[in-house]
Amino acid sequence: NDARHPAFGPQRDGADRRGFDPEVLGEPSGDETSAADTVAAAEAFVDADADLVLFVGGDGTAADVAEALDGTDVPMLGVPAGVKVYSSVFAVSPEDAAHVVTSFERTEAREVMDIDEDDYRAGEVRPELRAVAHVPVAEDLQSSKQTGGGTVESLAAGVADDIRSTEGVTYVLGPGSTVGAVKAELGIDGSPLGVDVYRDGEVLARDATEAEILANLGAENAIVVTPIGGQGFVFGRGNPQLSPAVIRRCDVSVVASRSKLDGIPVLRVDTDDPDLDADLHGWTKVRVGRVERRMMKIE
Repeated sequence: NDARHPAFGPQRDGADRRGFDPEVLGEPSGDETSAADTVAAAEAFVDADADLVLFVGGDGTAADVAEALDGTDVPMLGVPAGVKVYSSVFAVSPEDAAHVVTSFERTEAREVMDIDEDDYRAGEVRPELRAVAHVPVAEDLQSSKQTGGGTVESLAAGVADDIRSTEGVTYVLGPGSTVGAVKAELGIDGSPLGVDVYRDGEVLARDATEAEILANLGAENAIVVTPIGGQGFVFGRGNPQLSPAVIRRCDVSVVASRSKLDGIPVLRVDTDDPDLDADLHGWTKVRVGRVERRMMKIE
């Protein structure tokens, strides 16, 4: 194959300069690559018995790679490269991706999310589950400071009790199974992958967009959110509806199981608002049980 094809010649040159001798398994069908080329490349990696498919791109690329790997045990890992991503199959940074690749000993199931580009341009962000993929996980030796323990069930019961005991407070309930358990305790049919708005026993908006959330906020508001497992993102991955405009009008309550926090050295935020990110940085109490809390740092 022509290793100097314009679509990937520079990458081959870079690998050569760093002392690697890459094997080129194919080439794109034209000067501009497409989703079909991504799928074909990933399938070629599987046929070559690759131990891991490492890719650079956004959620669309992740979905294409996951499609090619469906039905296999080959793990995948995304390298963030200046694009906004909502899937949990990406490393936190290119440097962290390198660390994971060289040190991982196990994989875990992670969600591949994508958004509709037309809706996004119209100002509505609705992440859609596209696949569940095997993703390598690097164990971290750093322990977080903690007080107490707990289970998801006791955590959900405690949060739900607190929500029911308040009047006039609008709760913005984020996505994920942990907050989903809270929604179940409240007896509401919440969106497992979306954001729901709740106040005084009533669901004001299900699977809400940013605009719908803002329209239903009141004088007192609180966000209940859980970090992405393995990455620790509280805002900026998987919950784009929780925009800076929404966050600035709410108190923030972070909830998570002990097992999830055991694999996260720090929490992270990437709101696209540097000033807000700076305001959120620092130590915070994460609820891990009915009354138990664990101190975690947001970076």
